[in-house]
Amino acid sequence: MAQNTRTVGTPTNVTQKHNKGGIGESTLRPDGTLKVTGEFAYSSDMWHEDMLWGQTLRSTVAHAEIVSIDISEALAMPGVYSVLTYDDLPAEMKNYGLEIQDTPVLANGRVRHHGEPVALVAADHPETARRAAAKIKIDYRELPLVTDEASALAADAPLIHEGRDDHHSGHVPHPNIVHRQPIIRGNVEEARKRADVIVEGEYTFGMQDQAFLGPESGLAVPSEDGGVDLYVATQWLHSDLKQIAPVLGLPEEKVRMTLSGVGGAFGGREDISMQIHACLLALATNKPVKIVYNRFESFFGHVHRHPAKLWYEHGATKDGKITHMKCRIVLDGGAYASASPAVVGNASSLSVGPYVIDDVDIEAIALYTNNPPCGAMRGFGAVQACFAYEAQMDKLAAKLGMDPVEFRQLNAMEMGTIMPTGQVVDSPAPVAELLRRVKARPLPPERQWETAGEGADVRALPGGLSNTTHGEGVVRGVGYAVGIKNVGFSEGFDDYSTARVRLEVINGEPVAMVHTAMAEVGQGGVTVHAQIARTELGVTQVTIHPADTQVGSAGSTSASRQTYMTGGAVKNTCEAVREALLEMGRRKNGSYHPAWAHAELLLEGGKIVTDGGEVLADIADILENEAIDLELEFRHRPTVAFDLKTGQGDGHVQYTFAAHRAVVEVDTELGLVKVVELATAQDVGKALNMLSVVGQIQGGTTQGLGVAVMEEIIVDPKTAKVRNPSFTDYLIPTILDTPTIPVDVLELADPNAPYGLRGLGEAPTLSSTPAVLAAIRNATGLELNKTPIRPEALTGTL
Repeated sequence: MAQNTRTVGTPTNVTQKHNKGGIGESTLRPDGTLKVTGEFAYSSDMWHEDMLWGQTLRSTVAHAEIVSIDISEALAMPGVYSVLTYDDLPAEMKNYGLEIQDTPVLANGRVRHHGEPVALVAADHPETARRAAAKIKIDYRELPLVTDEASALAADAPLIHEGRDDHHSGHVPHPNIVHRQPIIRGNVEEARKRADVIVEGEYTFGMQDQAFLGPESGLAVPSEDGGVDLYVATQWLHSDLKQIAPVLGLPEEKVRMTLSGVGGAFGGREDISMQIHACLLALATNKPVKIVYNRFESFFGHVHRHPAKLWYEHGATKDGKITHMKCRIVLDGGAYASASPAVVGNASSLSVGPYVIDDVDIEAIALYTNNPPCGAMRGFGAVQACFAYEAQMDKLAAKLGMDPVEFRQLNAMEMGTIMPTGQVVDSPAPVAELLRRVKARPLPPERQWETAGEGADVRALPGGLSNTTHGEGVVRGVGYAVGIKNVGFSEGFDDYSTARVRLEVINGEPVAMVHTAMAEVGQGGVTVHAQIARTELGVTQVTIHPADTQVGSAGSTSASRQTYMTGGAVKNTCEAVREALLEMGRRKNGSYHPAWAHAELLLEGGKIVTDGGEVLADIADILENEAIDLELEFRHRPTVAFDLKTGQGDGHVQYTFAAHRAVVEVDTELGLVKVVELATAQDVGKALNMLSVVGQIQGGTTQGLGVAVMEEIIVDPKTAKVRNPSFTDYLIPTILDTPTIPVDVLELADPNAPYGLRGLGEAPTLSSTPAVLAAIRNATGLELNKTPIRPEALTGTL
């Protein structure tokens, strides 16, 4: 069980007094019972009585010219309604993309990665569609592969995208570089002379999959106006809309999108998967078309976390102060850009970690290769950097003979620290305190597998369930790590969210309806939005309208931004509704009671009251048969793009911090690891719902654990083909792999944020991975510079 403590710091800007079910309470998810009982409707459960089934044919090679495509046998099959290739696409625009429109809807004469979509089939049964797709004959002429930095940047390297325009003002030195971001501050060479010790390291971070359990799925229904209604599991409805409409040749108002039940996301649903394909088939057949990926196809249907090569150098004085840092980060973006430019921005600007280092020389790049496309995943570039810089912190501490936690605390940033980008950290940054808390927590007892008077509990042993060990050669290790993550969209992006709130009387009770386009992917926005409405409007009954594109954009459910941004939009709109209600009350009753004009008025328990507690009226009596219905946007303070030569600029709106202590037991003979505990401490600014907060922290911690010891998509370097696209071969932590995760929550308000809150979903994913690696190093004495840690790396058979 998690042990939770709360430290309340700066007062938060709550404008209303307590209302039952409001912010600060651990209210339950409205969809929780349905999900636990299996009654919740996910997108894969959708049905239409007249629907067809869609199937995607994907390339079997990673880089090839398409010499010919023969669809005749597929079209001749009974039950097949349509087969589409690139030549059948209806609009001039045939590419899409999050930031760079370089991804073809269907391969155009060439495939650039294993599993790229080449053709579509619609049939009256899913098995018919599958068999028809298998009958499509494609003649490939394979082309030379680009699989790593050397092959991508060679003078004679094949270009993944020939004739590519330079999207970044001439600062990209090679067409196979998607984006490059240097950050230069101070004078590294002069600072290096002051260093008494210097350490460097090369680190490799594997390709991680988001591994959401609900596969990509959706239902497209053609409409009488020539448009289409799309019901889909996604992370960003309006971004999908802007990419879908042009390739369908339709105005945006004729593509109506509604969020369906989402079975997890973690960044993997930011990009388009089956959305366009389902719409194309629906419009071609004039029938509803449903597409549901199986698990194998899901591994090819979404982007993954960028694998990375990282080189770091740090120096420090003998008293433990860091003098300088140099690093180079190379991210493999795969065949298409996806979110790679923004990932590079995060990786570079956060590569120094939560430390004070005045002199830095940083370069981060993302490459085009023939490997699977990579893009957004929880942590978004900061995860890879944290893995490397935290290993460097341990190396420096060891070389100086210092305690690794005390060394970090000595160099920890705090409020007022200047980031390598020149940005001042202007809200609490309790890095040293987070480290103190995880270190101060009591360690779990030694040799937990030993039971007094009984045999060993094999479940507590490394590899114990496979009966390979009974405790021989098991060594304990303890490791620490801390990380820094940005919150919200950065680098000058116009980051905003929209909320519509309607207040009316239903059956004699005031009821608030909250309508946003926020994608609920499990993070709990549907819970928090109701809590905000209860707090600001003093009502008990709150209805959450289904998310769709009939309201303004809420932005993506990513970047730890939704509670900050869409929560902020709900708060602002509720405040405007409240003021409209009070103004209505003043018009109706102001002449009868002077408090309407002179007192501070609040909404509590369905009533309008003064701050002294005097009841002036029931909300229902003021509204009567009228309704107040407002839609407003919310923006955070502006950011700016990083300078493309120096990396300077106020690129981020908020920072969030988490620390971990990992306790592991390693069977050094078999190379097996058991993570016993992953204690964490995190500052959340203000916990709007503590139950949800703890769940997010524990979930992020578990994903970090996965990439530390088991998760990696294996791509064959000779063929660029994915070797393990299934949960049989791509392993994720189960309940038996997941340790106790005690959580220590700080609440140090950010004065610039709604309620003082701090985005929290991604930060625990950063530091959990290097903490586990540090603990394994502590147990074994090995350097271990690659994730995930495999048995052969621990036994010397690698």
